[in-house]
Amino acid sequence: MRTRTELRYVLDASVVLAYLQRERGYERVRSALDAGAAISAVNIAEVYAKVVARGLSVDQIAVRLGAIGLEVVAFDEAHARKSAALYSKARSLGLSLGDRACLALGHRLGLPVLTADQAWKRMPGINVELIR
Repeated sequence: MRTRTELRYVLDASVVLAYLQRERGYERVRSALDAGAAISAVNIAEVYAKVVARGLSVDQIAVRLGAIGLEVVAFDEAHARKSAALYSKARSLGLSLGDRACLALGHRLGLPVLTADQAWKRMPGINVELIR
């Protein structure tokens, strides 16, 4: 496992799903994973839920996720406070708790956030990069 200083990106659930399903932009996600990437525990829960809804078991997806070297960061009180601080602006853009958890982690770690969601580019003070 990488140390926090070796991390280069924070990933949204949408890009992890794009990577797992080899959707457009997955190569960009692979590059981020190779460089060192983290994800909030809230967002990895979203990934599990989406994949389980498609018929895979939690154990099947856990094996795949474990193989990609993604660091899962706990959603602690500091993370929750930062997520709440983003609420007003995020709400006007239609962003969810999961979206705010991802953005808050990127801000907290000082890392760019990778997503497939265009609306995130309008979040002030957070470095957002799109995969497509």
